[in-house]
Amino acid sequence: MQKTDLLHTTVEHYDIKVVDVVPIIEMMEKTAFQARNLARAAKIFDEMIADKQCGIVLTLAGSLISAGQKNVILDMMRSNMVDAIVSTGANIVDQDFFEALGFRHYQGTPFASDNDLRERHIDRIYDTYIDEDALRVCDDTIRKIADGMVPGAYSSRAFIHEMGKYLDQHFSGADSIVLEAYRHGIPIFVPAFSDCSAGFGLVFHQVLRQQCGERYVSIDSVADFRELTQIKIESGVTGLVMLGGGVPKNFVQDIVVSAEFLGYDVEMHRYAVQLTVADERDGALSGSTLKEANSWGKVDLAKEQMVYGEVTVTLPLLAGYAYHKGSWRDREARRFNEIFAAPSVLKAAAFAALP
Repeated sequence: MQKTDLLHTTVEHYDIKVVDVVPIIEMMEKTAFQARNLARAAKIFDEMIADKQCGIVLTLAGSLISAGQKNVILDMMRSNMVDAIVSTGANIVDQDFFEALGFRHYQGTPFASDNDLRERHIDRIYDTYIDEDALRVCDDTIRKIADGMVPGAYSSRAFIHEMGKYLDQHFSGADSIVLEAYRHGIPIFVPAFSDCSAGFGLVFHQVLRQQCGERYVSIDSVADFRELTQIKIESGVTGLVMLGGGVPKNFVQDIVVSAEFLGYDVEMHRYAVQLTVADERDGALSGSTLKEANSWGKVDLAKEQMVYGEVTVTLPLLAGYAYHKGSWRDREARRFNEIFAAPSVLKAAAFAALP
């Protein structure tokens, strides 16, 4: 069997504009279990969008773009339902940026011989295949972007902005979250930026620069935290839509505490929705409830909802409901990226009382 025999049927992305799911969600509201929870979550999301003061942060974990969710997220961005994104590196670099360069993900099977796949340079994400040789092109493109930047430490947001600029110059017709964020002033943060193809490209960049005795580009995760904290301070009222859990979930919840630590009187996240398959019994973050986050002073309990269901099923329904309800039509884009065009004016509280 040849490589092309395996990489032949592409993953296609959802289009939430095609089907009006509002009646389905309204029926779910009258049922029970996760259907009712999903209906309540969809209504909370719609309330976030209708709240003119609210800045909305979307978090992405797991492998969502490879699983056909890209256009759902793009429609949310294009409809001003998202003001900032916090994500794993895989979704942004290995999957979205990868597809923007002209590559695709392919339908596969979890029952394939992984040794055979490895020998053919095919990587597997459950039932999805990726061409490893194409992924290496993605890695090297990250290196080229880093090579073109002034050496120094950057937040992942700043580096991803440069990735968007690169796409705008070379792949302007791509359907891409990175490109859309660049054009609409939506900051994207990847707190564990090296944990993806970006890591390989940046390692290559740094090693080559070191061999030449030159300075290099690095990623400052503390700058990510500071910049996202600044968004919380600037926005005031905030709402979270969390897909999965992990680092993105904790990172975005922590900015309330960070802002308070700096001496700002900020409210907890007023709205919060999480779609996850994890539960709370093992104490892991992905399944920790939003009620638990309230004990840490991060999430208000008035408008929060956990939904226990797989994201490729629940996200299109949640986003489709908000899209067809239409509250986004008169919502203004927040363009939070423009905050960072000027020097930071964050203040630091006096810590004299601390031991």
